[in-house]
Amino acid sequence: MISLKQFTFNPYQENTYILFDETRECIIIDPGTYNGVEQNQLASFIKEQQLKPVLLLNTHCHIDHVFGNKFVFDNWGLKPQFHKGELNLLQAVPGYAPQMGMHYELSPEPETFLPETGSITFGNSKLDLIFAPGHSPAHLCFYAKEENFLIGGDVLFYGSIGRTDLPGGNHQQLIESIKTNLFILPDDCEVFPGHGPSTTIGFEKKNNPFLI
Repeated sequence: MISLKQFTFNPYQENTYILFDETRECIIIDPGTYNGVEQNQLASFIKEQQLKPVLLLNTHCHIDHVFGNKFVFDNWGLKPQFHKGELNLLQAVPGYAPQMGMHYELSPEPETFLPETGSITFGNSKLDLIFAPGHSPAHLCFYAKEENFLIGGDVLFYGSIGRTDLPGGNHQQLIESIKTNLFILPDDCEVFPGHGPSTTIGFEKKNNPFLI
């Protein structure tokens, strides 16, 4: 059974997730740790829960979702895994971070890229990959089928959708991704997004002004 811990980090109020199960193996998704206080919060939780980080995953590679990649690598030796279509975004971060007044520690690049479909395993648990481009060129979501929740990144929010005015964004593609690849999930599937509160697939089908 997967347990979930959410943190909200950095000036962009990005949601970072740790998923773990009874084996104490855990995965870190979109580490947004920006300063020492936030790094300590993440590391302390892992230590207190006696967790063993085995995977570092990025839904996509905008700056607010990769701030902590270097910290995770330095502490647990994990290189990020994401779809190869996001690599250019990761490589672009050092060029624009200073212009935004942001301090950025260079993320290592993946040794392993994630496919558009398939699954990831850790401990006794499994996450299915869902390809949902539009906010970024090769955005992935992670679906825990047994527990019926989705780590959605910046695709679908409570009453909203991801921005499409950033490099690699495509509004029509994002709408299509949500309707084709996310709205096939159960209505009671809980969506944990990259920003803001969680929601459900059913609620967004009925109420999201971008998707009705």
